[in-house]
Amino acid sequence: MQRERTAPIATRLRGLSTSVFSEISALAHQHGAANLGQGFPDDGPPEHVVAAAHAALDAGHHQYAPGPGIPALRRAIADHQQRFHGQHVDAETEVTVTFGATEAVTAAVLALCDPGDEVIVLDPVYDSYTAVIAMAAAAEVRVPIDPPTEERGWHLDLDRLAAAITPRTRLLLLNSPHNPTGLVLTADELDRIASLCVDRDLTVVTDEVYEHLVHDGSHVPLATRPGMAERTLTVSSLGKTFSCTGWKVGWAVAPPPLTEAVRAVKQFLSFAGGTPLQHAAVTALGSDDTTYAEVTAGNARRHALIVDRLRDADVRVVPSAGTYFVTVDLASLGHDDADAFARRAPEEHGVAVVPIAAFSGTPDALRSWARLAACKREDVLVLGIDRLIASRRR
Repeated sequence: MQRERTAPIATRLRGLSTSVFSEISALAHQHGAANLGQGFPDDGPPEHVVAAAHAALDAGHHQYAPGPGIPALRRAIADHQQRFHGQHVDAETEVTVTFGATEAVTAAVLALCDPGDEVIVLDPVYDSYTAVIAMAAAAEVRVPIDPPTEERGWHLDLDRLAAAITPRTRLLLLNSPHNPTGLVLTADELDRIASLCVDRDLTVVTDEVYEHLVHDGSHVPLATRPGMAERTLTVSSLGKTFSCTGWKVGWAVAPPPLTEAVRAVKQFLSFAGGTPLQHAAVTALGSDDTTYAEVTAGNARRHALIVDRLRDADVRVVPSAGTYFVTVDLASLGHDDADAFARRAPEEHGVAVVPIAAFSGTPDALRSWARLAACKREDVLVLGIDRLIASRRR
């Protein structure tokens, strides 16, 4: 009898599995739960952005875009960096449009790392970083973010970050505002990181997709700090800001040598994607100040709704400075194992959350912590939070 043949997978990828986001969302869909797990918005883009997408389709923009992105969008991205961050960027040589931010990170790591090179990431870490580093046959080095205490929220020990750098370190892959903790690095912290990178001659890839979703403090791109413009590849995207995660319009902004490296790889990943949506993205990025302000204010309002409702119920919750995530200690509801709770909660309690331990190389330290997504309609947030509170073990 012939044995069933299992699908082979490269050794370096054998630790990868289905994303926790996909697993939890599937359970939420199966059981009709209020999905506070996966971070996709319930609302769509502003009307003028949707209208621009329709107009681009009607105008016949159906074929391949140039590999680096349509010129109008590259100019719009350069204008965006100048408008919000004071960066002067050359649209022709320093901007590359990608199929979402994930492709930008993927192209950067594949382009810049040889097998065995070390890539430093913050732990808990967004799971796609781990996968991309494995694809490059590089070595992931995790620097833990300290969990909240009574005195402070999530905290990055910069001395620990410095100690993680070795002669084999090739890249620092930095995410601020940070998913899943909501940590936003301050200008002073970024200046210390910049000094460290200059002293150690490190290249940095910064994932800044939540740049317009900061409600405590402000977002400061690492590339704007002293000595960093020539060694930083900045990644962002349209999806989080304009509630169009399915459009997958992202970009990488970098000095010409890094841009050339990213484009060399990106052309063999997707070449170019979403041509009509690239045209619509020009309109989105050029939105007026009121539109951007409402994005930030709406996120802050939903974030506060979650925090206030949980605090009123004596649940330990940590407000985030940015992103649309809120972290909660489920131990205050009597659930010490957030992963086990997350897998039964859609069916038993009608709510979906994501366990933070799934992002971590030291899961025991974060065993009871969960991430909630605030990017849902307010009625969904109220329903989900009330069901979460009702799950309390007496």
